[in-house]
Amino acid sequence: MTFQFNFTIEDHLEDELTSLADGALALHSSKESSISERQKGTHRDKKCSTEQSDLLQDHLWEHKSEGNEAPSQDPDSSFSAANSSSNLEPHEEKTCLRVAKEHAMPKDLKKVLENKVTETLPGLQHINISIMKTTLLKENFPGENIISKSFSSHSDLISGVYEGGLKIWECTFDLLAYLTKAKVKFAGKKVLDLGCGSGLLGIMALKGGAKEIHFQDYNSVVIDEVTLPNVVANSTLEDEENDVNEPDVKRLRRSAVAQEQCKCRFFSGEWSEFCKLVLSSEKLFEKYDLILTSETIYNPDYYGPLHQTFLRLLDKNGRVLLASKVHYFGVGGGTHLFQKFVEERNVFETRTLEIIDEGLKRCLIEMTFKYPS
Repeated sequence: MTFQFNFTIEDHLEDELTSLADGALALHSSKESSISERQKGTHRDKKCSTEQSDLLQDHLWEHKSEGNEAPSQDPDSSFSAANSSSNLEPHEEKTCLRVAKEHAMPKDLKKVLENKVTETLPGLQHINISIMKTTLLKENFPGENIISKSFSSHSDLISGVYEGGLKIWECTFDLLAYLTKAKVKFAGKKVLDLGCGSGLLGIMALKGGAKEIHFQDYNSVVIDEVTLPNVVANSTLEDEENDVNEPDVKRLRRSAVAQEQCKCRFFSGEWSEFCKLVLSSEKLFEKYDLILTSETIYNPDYYGPLHQTFLRLLDKNGRVLLASKVHYFGVGGGTHLFQKFVEERNVFETRTLEIIDEGLKRCLIEMTFKYPS
């Protein structure tokens, strides 16, 4: 059975600050633990750096085959030249990358929500993550076991093990609010929710009529236990109970839900591995019209891999919408440093869409190719 509670964003953030009943400490939503930030940033750097040279060569080959850019305006060439510095030098100690995989949508969608408690944000539903984690701990959940490791270490970030997907971070709410306020159009677009966690950004795109939505997170358990249930919870499946005496309505609703789910694909794994997987999964990969991502630029050590992911997967006329804090204390990253990094590569141009001064200063950024033609 699925339960549902109504609450405001403020209530949600307050709930996320509380300690869980079993004594596990939830970190502050501002993401300011310097130790955790160093762990997460260090891992992002290690997990991507060993694949960068191969990925760049692959993309250069792809771009030459397309033949739709003038030599003097080749963003790949600019990127290659800009990254001939130490930013693309591999680490002496190479790290084993988490292989990417695709997660199939379960046939029994109701089973996905078993033992889940749902909560409501404006226009969206999502499962209560604290209750989900407690339930899985009691069941000795197999697999990655990131939940028990997170609890025992009192951390939402464990380098190389768990990358924070079991929490809705602050800037996600900023980007959700902007998508509504700016009336961003999703109809007919292919969208990627990069580092999706809860998947709320991609779900908003789904509700807005996007033709295809891909969700990516580092940890497979995040996709299976958080992202997938949230997508199902935001379908119309739960309304079937009200249509017991109307089989035609129920049948139509089932058909609509099935069509929605067919639009979604789910992936876990490290970014460069994810790029490889999606680029090889289709004979002619259709790049993303829109990439949505939140709190992924906290550490400058992985700006290169993130920039490369955008470079390889974004359509030439597409755009990235990125939400971030202006500065991340303890690791040194933030919007100004990232924008400087992007400017030096001369591939993308950035534009500040909004600055939020409440609490820690935050920012919304748009990225587009400088030379799209």
